[in-house]
Amino acid sequence: MRSLVLFLLTVCFLKASAQVGLIKGRVSAKGNGVAFVGVKNSNRQVAITDSNGYYLVNELTEGTYNLTVSAVGYETESKSVTLKTNDTLTVDFELKTSANQLREVVISGTLKEVNRLDSPVPVEVYSPAFFKKNPTACIFDALQNVNGVRPQVNCNICNTGDIHINGLEGPYTMVMIDGMPIVSSLSTVYGLSGIPNSLVDRIEIVKGPASSLYGSEAVGGLINIITKKTGSAPDLSADVFTTTWNELNTDLGFKVKAGKSNFLTGVNYFNYQDPIDNNHDNFTDVTQQQRISVFEKWALQRKNNRLFSVAGRYFYEDRWGGEMNWNKGYRGGDVRYGESIYTSRWELLGNYQLPVKERILYSFSFNSHHQNSVYGTTIFNADQKIAFNQLTWDKKVHNHDLLTGVALRYTFYDDNTTATAAADKANKPDNIWLPGIFVQDDISVHPKHNILLGMRYDYNSNHGNIFTPRFAWKWKLNDDNIFRLNAGTGFRVVNLFTEDHAALTGAREVVILEDLKPEKSYNVNLNYNTKLFAKAERPLNLELSAWYTYFNNRIVADYETDINKIIYNNLRGFAISKGISANIDYSFRNGIKVLSGFSLMDVSVVNKISGARIKKRQMLTEPWMGTWAITVPLNKKLSMDYTGNAYGPMRLPVLDEDPRPSKSPVWSIQNIQLTYNFRQFELYGGVKNLLNWTPSKGVPYLIGSSDKPFDPSFDPSYVYAPNQGMRGFLGVRVNVKRN
Repeated sequence: MRSLVLFLLTVCFLKASAQVGLIKGRVSAKGNGVAFVGVKNSNRQVAITDSNGYYLVNELTEGTYNLTVSAVGYETESKSVTLKTNDTLTVDFELKTSANQLREVVISGTLKEVNRLDSPVPVEVYSPAFFKKNPTACIFDALQNVNGVRPQVNCNICNTGDIHINGLEGPYTMVMIDGMPIVSSLSTVYGLSGIPNSLVDRIEIVKGPASSLYGSEAVGGLINIITKKTGSAPDLSADVFTTTWNELNTDLGFKVKAGKSNFLTGVNYFNYQDPIDNNHDNFTDVTQQQRISVFEKWALQRKNNRLFSVAGRYFYEDRWGGEMNWNKGYRGGDVRYGESIYTSRWELLGNYQLPVKERILYSFSFNSHHQNSVYGTTIFNADQKIAFNQLTWDKKVHNHDLLTGVALRYTFYDDNTTATAAADKANKPDNIWLPGIFVQDDISVHPKHNILLGMRYDYNSNHGNIFTPRFAWKWKLNDDNIFRLNAGTGFRVVNLFTEDHAALTGAREVVILEDLKPEKSYNVNLNYNTKLFAKAERPLNLELSAWYTYFNNRIVADYETDINKIIYNNLRGFAISKGISANIDYSFRNGIKVLSGFSLMDVSVVNKISGARIKKRQMLTEPWMGTWAITVPLNKKLSMDYTGNAYGPMRLPVLDEDPRPSKSPVWSIQNIQLTYNFRQFELYGGVKNLLNWTPSKGVPYLIGSSDKPFDPSFDPSYVYAPNQGMRGFLGVRVNVKRN
C-alpha cells in the first residue's frame, strides 16, 4: 500500500509532455453559461464546462480541431479551428434552444423548469463528472464532498446512516428521485445506500425549508436525484471498480429505441464479504453487504413534445455486522451478537403531460418497503407503503409565472414495536392521508427584481391543519452579481422507529413521555453569487450563504438523564440552526480546476428548566466543515483528482464515567485518484482515506461493553466517522454512444 501511495504522489508532479497551445471559451445560451456540458473534438470529449459555462483544453499540438458541443434541450453546435504552435484560441459557443427537446434546467427550487441563474431559490447542481472525482458505490457515500452536506454513520455495527444538511439530522432532509418523494421514513435509514450512481444525470440540492412546495420532511433541505433522460443517455455504459478491502461495485446501463419509445436500463451490484477488525474489539469494522438495484425507465415521444415517462426500481440488500465469529445461524439468538438486515424495496414513478393547450402535468409515485431486521435479540420487522399523486398547472400571465397544484399522499406503516400498538397492546398500523394544495407566483416586478410568493395548505389525518407560506426575492445586479433572499416555514411529522436507529440497536429502553407533536420551523436564508475578476480571462465563481432556522416542538432524544434509557419528548424550549457558508469554483489557465467550500454553523437546543435557559450544542453536529476537489491535468489523457473534507469537533453520546472522549477531534478524509482517458474508455485508480483516519484513533474502545453485548451497558452509538481505513481502488469505465 505504501508503494502505491508513493507511486501516485510521484506521478502527480510529472508532466508527460510540454504545452504547445490551448483552446478556451464559454458555452452559453441567451447570455447565461451552460454548466457541465461536454466539449468534444472529433467525437472524443476533451473538456467539461464549469458552473458558469467556461471550458479550457490545454497541451494541444499544432493542427485542426473540430469542436462540438451537444446539450440536452439545445441544438448541437460545431466549429472547426486551426491551432498553431504556442497559440491561445478563444472559441465561444452560443447554444440555441431546440424545438424538439426540453431544456436541461433546474426544477427543485420552484417545482418547474427554470435556468439555474434565473431561479429565485438557490439550487446547487452536481453532475456525474463531479462525483467521478471520488468514485463511490452509492449516492450516500458520493455526497461526502459536497459542502454543507454530510453522510452520517449512526451505528458502529450495522453502519446505517442518514444525510445531514447544514448540521440538521437526516430526518430533516427530503431525498427525492425525479421530484417524487419516494425516499423517506424507512428508506432514509435503510435505503440510501441502494441508490446507484449509474442512473444519475445530476443531483440538485436546496438548503433550507421547502415544505411550502414539497410538504413534510423538507425542513432542513432537499436532495433531488434527477435520473438520466432516455434520449441523451449512452447506448452502453459500464463502471466497475474494486478495492484492496475486496469490495466490488458494478454499474451497467444501456438504452434501446423501439419506434417512438426509448427504454433505459440500469443495474448496480455491490458485494463485500470480508470481515475485518482493525480496531481489535472483536466486531466487524464495516458491515458485510450484498445488494442489487435494477432500474428501468420508459419514455414515449408524443405530439408537440408532451412529456410521458414511467420508471421503476427494485432494490434488495442483505447486510450484517457483529462479532467476528457470527454467522446467520446465530441470527436473533443470544449466543453471538449480530445485527442482520434484509431490505426489499420497489418503486414506481411517472409523469404525464395532459393533451391540452395548457401545461398541466400529472405526476405519481408508489413504493413498497419491507424490512426484516434483528439487532442481537431485538427483532424489528416493518412494512411501509407510500402512494403519491400530484397535478400541477404552469401558467404565465403578463409578468406573473404561476404554478398551482393539488397533491395527495397516503402512507401505510406497520411494525412490531410500540410505535404501531394501541393502548390495549393490539396492533394498530398507521394509515395517514395527507391531501394538500399549493400556489406559487414568480413575479417579475423589474428586469432586475423577481419576487416569489408561495403557500401550501395540508391536512394531516392525524395532526390536522398545516399551513406553510414562502417568500423569495432575487435581485440581479448584473450577470455577475445576484442576491437571493428566501424565507418560509416548515413542518415535520415524526416516526421515531424509522428515523432514530438508536431506538432499536443496543440494550437501552425506549421511553416516550408524551404524544409527540409535529415540529415547526421558521427559516430565513440569504444567498449571494458573484464572479470575482469578472473582466479577467478566467473569473472566480464565489457563492456566499447565511441562514437562520428556529424550531418549535423540536423532538430531542435524551441519552444523558438515564444511561439505561433513551427518552423522547417535545423540547421545552426551542432549537436554532444558524451559520454561513462559502463555495468557490476556479479554473486556472494551465487547466487546474478547484472546487472548494467551507461552512461555519451553530446547531443548538435551548431547554427551559425552572425558568432558566440551558443551551447545548446538538449531538453529532460539527461546528464547521470544509470540502475540496482539485483536478490537475498531467497531459492530454492523464489527470489527477485530489478530494477531501475536514470537520470540527462534535459532541458524542457517552455514558457515566465513560473513558471515551465526549468530543470528537478534528478529522479529515482525503482521497487521490489518477484517470487515464482513451477514446470511450477510462481507467482510474488511487487511494481512499490517505490519512488512514478512523474514529478509533486515540480512543480506548468504540463499542461500550463489547465483551458483554447482551447487557444494558452495551452501546454501539459512539460513532461519527466511517470505520474504514486507507485502501486502494482500481476501476474502468466504458461509454458507447452512437452519433
